[in-house]
Amino acid sequence: MAMAGTNSKESIKKGLAGMKASLGQSRLQDVLVNAEKELTLLKNTKLDIAFTGVSGAGKSSLVNAFRNVSDFDEGAAKTGVTQTTMDPEKYTHPKFPELTLWDLPGTGTPEFKPKEYLDKVKFSRYDFFIIVSSDRFTVNDAMLASEIQKMKKRFYFVRTKVDQAMEAERRKPNFSEKETLKVIREYCLCNLRKEGEADPRVFLISSWYLNMYEFPLLQKSLANDLNDLKRPLLIMAMPAFSREHLQEKKAAMEALIWKKALVSCAVGVIPVPGVSLMFDIGLLVHTMKEFCKAFGLDDESLRNLANRVGKPVDVLKSAVKKTPMANQITPEFVQALTTKSLLCGTAMVLEELADFIPVLGSIVGGVNSLATTYFMLTVFLDDVLEDAESILAKVAE
Repeated sequence: MAMAGTNSKESIKKGLAGMKASLGQSRLQDVLVNAEKELTLLKNTKLDIAFTGVSGAGKSSLVNAFRNVSDFDEGAAKTGVTQTTMDPEKYTHPKFPELTLWDLPGTGTPEFKPKEYLDKVKFSRYDFFIIVSSDRFTVNDAMLASEIQKMKKRFYFVRTKVDQAMEAERRKPNFSEKETLKVIREYCLCNLRKEGEADPRVFLISSWYLNMYEFPLLQKSLANDLNDLKRPLLIMAMPAFSREHLQEKKAAMEALIWKKALVSCAVGVIPVPGVSLMFDIGLLVHTMKEFCKAFGLDDESLRNLANRVGKPVDVLKSAVKKTPMANQITPEFVQALTTKSLLCGTAMVLEELADFIPVLGSIVGGVNSLATTYFMLTVFLDDVLEDAESILAKVAE
């Protein structure tokens, strides 16, 4: 991590403006306590997503896509054209275990009763439902959606295997991808309206080619519909396939940085030698690893991405210039970042804060911890974003 560049300086000043606003409106002690409470709430927040639909529709592959693993990885949801799920199957996200994906039993039986089905799968545990079809949506799908709506929860219709439909149509004369997508969408909507859905919305996706079609739009819609506690978890856990999504991840991380810096400040005032330093290093190691995992800068994520886009993993790794892989971030790595450039950066943060909050002068140790943590995490996040954007550029080549 080098001296802060222009982008990092702008990020630092922008973020500090928000911190100043909070500190200017409340007592410092209240702000420190609230920051710790908010981080604890975020840490303990859980998100449970249910996937349902007829057997063979691609529910399990979609679960794996949300977890950023392939269908053939160890621990992946089982896939197959026959019914492989008789009871709700629980799959935690490999890097963000607070996110749980549930592969529910199929809904395709003639005697299907939506209310009994929802009772059986323990409806109340899920934050929302994704109703999956690989062809047309049926009366069972519409009845299930209606029952979910009655119970005041959200649902989303997802049409999978669009890539296979495209491949079949591509052989025809005068093929148009745009027109084919329009036909698929209208077919899905027509069936749902026929079964009683007044104003349905359908997302067209491929669980294999996540960067194509409407998987990014589905991600954005899910995030927008979540509350302020659950939204950052989904944004951090989902794979990114556009610069827009990378910026959303960065915004979610920036919201954490100043809270963590304030917690560091609170520990920094403890008059016990070494306590603040040990805490800060541990906090930095944990947070930097979290950043790398959220942006896919770890060996497993890069390997999965390479498989999906058909490029050698070494080609993708060659785009990573500024940040280490997540497993390379150690206390020794963080300590090595304590360079002259870091001291200059910390001084810059202190200068920004000192003019606005004179009271900070009375807790020098805490202020130094705050400034160091804030500077290091902000610059590191900018480096992570730059490397993630470089990987996207490699994928597009």
